[in-house]
Amino acid sequence: MWTPGTWMWRAAVCCVLLETLAHTARGLNMCMSGSATSCEECLLIHPSCAWCAQEDFGRGRTLTSRCDFSQNLQKRGCAARFIEYPTSSISILQNRPLSSKGSGSTQYDVVQIMPQKISLSLRPGDQTWFGLQVRQVEDYPVDLYYLMDLSLSMKDDLDTIRNLGTKLAQEMGKLTSNFRLGFGSFVDKNMSPFSYTAPKYQENPCNGYKLFPNCVPTFGFRHILSLTDKVDRFNEEVQKQMVSRNRDAPEGGFDAILQAAVCKDEIGWRKEAYHLLVFATDDVPHLALDGRLGGLVQPHDGMCHLNDKNEYSASTKMDYPSLALLGEKLAENNIFLIFAVTKRLYVIYKNFTALIPGTTVEILDQDSKNVIQLIITAYNNIRSKVELTVWDHPEDISLSFTATCQDGKPLPGLRKCADLKIGDTVSFNVSVEARSCPPRGTDQSFTIKPVGFKDRLEVAVDYQCDCGCSQIAQTNSSICSSIGTYNCGTCQCEPGYLGARCECQEGEASSMHLSACREAEGKQICSGRGECSCNQCLCYESEFGKIYGSFCECDDFSCARHKGILCSGHGECHCGECKCHAGYIGDNCNCSTETSSCISDDGQMCSGRGNCVCGRCQCTEPGAFGDTCEKCPTCPDACGTKRECIECRLFNSGRLADNQTCQRLCKDEIITMETLKTDDPGAVLCLYKTDNDCVMKFTYSEHVSGLSILAALKEPECGGGPDALMVLLAVVGSILLVGVVLLAVWKLVITIHDRREFARFQSARSRARYEMASNPLYKQPVSTHFVETDFNMYGKSYNGGVH
Repeated sequence: MWTPGTWMWRAAVCCVLLETLAHTARGLNMCMSGSATSCEECLLIHPSCAWCAQEDFGRGRTLTSRCDFSQNLQKRGCAARFIEYPTSSISILQNRPLSSKGSGSTQYDVVQIMPQKISLSLRPGDQTWFGLQVRQVEDYPVDLYYLMDLSLSMKDDLDTIRNLGTKLAQEMGKLTSNFRLGFGSFVDKNMSPFSYTAPKYQENPCNGYKLFPNCVPTFGFRHILSLTDKVDRFNEEVQKQMVSRNRDAPEGGFDAILQAAVCKDEIGWRKEAYHLLVFATDDVPHLALDGRLGGLVQPHDGMCHLNDKNEYSASTKMDYPSLALLGEKLAENNIFLIFAVTKRLYVIYKNFTALIPGTTVEILDQDSKNVIQLIITAYNNIRSKVELTVWDHPEDISLSFTATCQDGKPLPGLRKCADLKIGDTVSFNVSVEARSCPPRGTDQSFTIKPVGFKDRLEVAVDYQCDCGCSQIAQTNSSICSSIGTYNCGTCQCEPGYLGARCECQEGEASSMHLSACREAEGKQICSGRGECSCNQCLCYESEFGKIYGSFCECDDFSCARHKGILCSGHGECHCGECKCHAGYIGDNCNCSTETSSCISDDGQMCSGRGNCVCGRCQCTEPGAFGDTCEKCPTCPDACGTKRECIECRLFNSGRLADNQTCQRLCKDEIITMETLKTDDPGAVLCLYKTDNDCVMKFTYSEHVSGLSILAALKEPECGGGPDALMVLLAVVGSILLVGVVLLAVWKLVITIHDRREFARFQSARSRARYEMASNPLYKQPVSTHFVETDFNMYGKSYNGGVH
């Protein structure tokens, strides 16, 4: 069973407390910033605000706000009994346990919702929770009213259901031991243009219709059989029925549904039963405003209009009902409407179910053969879900639902559970919040009801908008100089009087006298941070700190901050200016004057590579870093500085040879190795010449950890000087050798060239053919050439040559 001590209620309380703490942590005290002048105004600012009604609270030059968080008021000296801090609460007035099974007796009061009555006391803005449970009990009584379209197109359906009562009672008997059945029919309004109105059709609308020549006169709605457990009566009445005929396609079914819903006594609906209304048709219904086609301008009044013949007497007087009116009346009388329609109409009636709560739609065969199975299926669907509705919901109250269905998982935002079994219990948590206060003396209430259930939860609402201290207000109180009303710790002065105790008259606080509360002409009265009372400023109290001064011009919280800390925590704020403690300077006192932290190990300020600013070194040498700029691998003097450490640490020599000095200044790690590796990109190679003309090599590198590492050779590289004579002889000899080689190469090239030319001459001479004593180079001046010619003479061709 749900009680106010469940986790949901506790979560709501925790949310309010956490919100209060969050606002306090951020310095956003909405209670004090609201400038409430009365207890009632304070309570409306925020649900976490409280009011102190103690008389002597906050006396002095400061206007102490009586509106604040409750814990703050107590810290500032307000006794707990004077604090007005109402909270929302819940009282359960009626909480009978849920029933487990229904009964066939109408006197048995079955309970399907728990609790049944509660009272809420709501403070505006304060959210609270309550819970309820709903159970579909087993063997609950069922009333089923079968409402059938008896237009001509339904004749074959009428033949099918003539024995419906017996079969339906047998099937429903498997679900409930207390079942009653009723019957009604409808056609349409007996007026033009909805029906045939000519005299020859008055008694028989089927007159002249060859297929079905005999029909009963057109009627709107006719109640035929009240709900009864004698199912044979149902069969007898159905046997007597005949179809009728209307003129247009739509029927007057909505007129019939409304009458079946509101005529409770005539239909015989039981209070302790499920009410099922089966609406069987093969066409669409007329809707509101269709009646204007026949001149019906009066809207439906939602009342029962059955005459002594159990027929709808207002069929030709009022328009068709609207969907909203149908939904309201069905819900008001706890009726589940089942649309049994043919397949082509399914989509149309499915859209109606979205507008009418508690309505389902099933597909009916053309001759209604499946009507029994349809009803059983619809009944099981109805019993498999629970959906909550809210009646008479006040506009200033906000409701939100969280459903917990059979799987036990909370579903925020839902007020419906489906896929239930008969006997299952589901729970709903309801969040309630009042957004404002109604006029005094207004009683508010609302009802939460599962769709189709007669059970409901009635909720009475009371508002926490008044303060208890207001009930003992004192008129003409001596506290208020006998010219005002003392109410909740403050004075409400009579017209013409001012001041915290009504001690001043308005003339004393005229514009001429208000200048005494201005720092200068054009300035705000009391700097906009106080009130001028009797020619002096009473400063407001601020959640940020103290406001003071003759004109409230000073405070202790408007100074410069560093990293969110006022005056960096190293000074005091006086009238908007930081007064720094010894050893600190700057607008926000964040700069330390201490320089000891900037002295490096060698006694220099920032190792000579930077300046000491606010107690920290700012390195100016490129590549220098470290707390005292002591690290700088790329600085020109880096190798020279580290050389001294190599000398004193490895060879106990140099300027730092003193052991204590060497240990103090040379803290780097030194690694010695046989061969020095110079491929480290972060290492700087250093070398120097020792006193005995040897070369010492080492590398200097800085690691990410900040550790400096020196890698040095174990011993300097030493060697003898070269012999100058030998060097000279070697150079001269090398030059001579190169000259001789070049001459030999030149001589070889010339010799090869001459031999090739002589061989070419010898070859030319051996090929020459000439007479002895003749010049082989001589050529004859005459040369002979042969020219061939071809000409035609007397038809003959001749060839000849010319020499």
